[in-house]
Amino acid sequence: MAVDLSMPVLVVDDYNTMIRIIRNLLKQLGFQDIDDASDGSEALAKMRTKKYGLVISDWNMEPMTGYDLLKEVRADPNLAMTKFIMITAESKTENVIAAKKAGVNNYIVKPFNAATLKTKIEAVFPDPVPA
Repeated sequence: MAVDLSMPVLVVDDYNTMIRIIRNLLKQLGFQDIDDASDGSEALAKMRTKKYGLVISDWNMEPMTGYDLLKEVRADPNLAMTKFIMITAESKTENVIAAKKAGVNNYIVKPFNAATLKTKIEAVFPDPVPA
């Protein structure tokens, strides 16, 4: 696994229980440095003060959605390369396509477990190809 477990991860969700669940799954996978934000604007503020290796964000939040956060992150040259996984309860094809077009690295549909989260994170950080 080419994932750096020491990298800071930002979990963005307006539902505290979901933040706790994702935080616990990340800890099970070995991540230590986990921050959280309750919406996109709070996440953006945190991302401008600390460099995160990965953002895991819910789609449906107020006042700034995860989709809007993704677009802001991709538009900011300092944040554009941050790996971004979107979580949503809806598996609407148009949402998946919109997120892909906006530059999401991966997509998880609720409910999910540690194994799913691990697979999605590993897909975002592929193993380096041997020379």
